[in-house]
Amino acid sequence: MSDERSSDDRLRVIQTDAPPDAPSRKTGDFEPALTLMGEHDLCPGCGEPVALRQILDAIDGMNLGQKTIGVIGIGCYTALTSLMDIDLIQALHGRAPSVATGAKRMRPDCLVFTLQGDGDMVNEGLQEVIHTAARGESVTCILLNNGVFGETGGHMTATTVLGQRTKNTIEGRDAKRDGYPILISEMLAQLEGTAYVARASVHDAKGVARARRFLDRAFASQMKGQGFSFVEILTMCPTGWFLPTAQGPSYLDEELGAVHEVGEIKKDGVLIEKAKR
Repeated sequence: MSDERSSDDRLRVIQTDAPPDAPSRKTGDFEPALTLMGEHDLCPGCGEPVALRQILDAIDGMNLGQKTIGVIGIGCYTALTSLMDIDLIQALHGRAPSVATGAKRMRPDCLVFTLQGDGDMVNEGLQEVIHTAARGESVTCILLNNGVFGETGGHMTATTVLGQRTKNTIEGRDAKRDGYPILISEMLAQLEGTAYVARASVHDAKGVARARRFLDRAFASQMKGQGFSFVEILTMCPTGWFLPTAQGPSYLDEELGAVHEVGEIKKDGVLIEKAKR
């Protein structure tokens, strides 16, 4: 069969042994529909903007941009609120789950989620998220976990794993001195009020895709009225870990990921065996 296409329509071979004749250009809009701008002022290598994109993509994918309320905690990620084209409420340190409870009870038709770091949720406001889950509140709490107080000097949090270094704990966490890390996803999954619990990571492309999948399922669970849903996302913080930027993804995978293991922990109110996650 003869090829009737013109030469302009055929696939061109791009030579790479010399600079192109014309500069590269953007050919489409690759920013999520609910993102106001693509620039942010967080540190190079930070994983939180990557996680935020998955959150906004998930909301947009469900066509809930006009029916979503986000409750934001205190941390580096608070600066990302200027990028989000959804209704937001700023909560006091650790109190986002309680604020989200009030928002959901007043607007049960809306998708309501919290965005918190490990310092905000597991240190400052641990009781808030536990009681919200125990009551089975129909909200989704999202934890950005990097195991460090990145915004306030780089000290340990309640999720910092044994041996993990932070900016002011270069020798790493020691159990005798500092205690053991709290595995918040596993803890919340034990409560009767939780319908969906999962942990993801954004250290590689596979992890990013998994995070989006888990967010989709958590939001869907909420909109079905199944109860409390929770997604923990492990994020890079090379500045807080006092590491070169390029080492962030591998350090996350080898240190935090070895303890805070990724996978779905509870689905449709049923705990999932560890071997099947």
